[in-house]
Amino acid sequence: MSGLEIKSFDSADEVIDKFNNAKIEAVNVGGQRVQRFSLAPGWRWSKDVAPIVGTDSCQATHLGVVVSGSVMIEHEDGSTGTYSAGDAYAVSPGHDAWVVGQENVVAFEFAGMWGE
Repeated sequence: MSGLEIKSFDSADEVIDKFNNAKIEAVNVGGQRVQRFSLAPGWRWSKDVAPIVGTDSCQATHLGVVVSGSVMIEHEDGSTGTYSAGDAYAVSPGHDAWVVGQENVVAFEFAGMWGE
């Protein structure tokens, strides 16, 4: 079918599982990278990602939608926010983030290089 491209996350183009408590699956569709990520309770960027990427805060820009769970964000300037299931979000570089509560977070991101 012309003009239609479908990719399944069950057969992701890329799977990143080098971070504790996190799994990122990416597909390239329509010339764009789309990511599905799953974060377990207890996941925190500064604990699980920072030691691998070597920065004090996440330097990625994020644009996405949460399917389940909740994430708290704290920027370097002290501002905070929480996004949860059903929320769309945009997050600027310079933040820490962590799973709130005991529910796994599943989200899809359309911009940024999560954890890279």
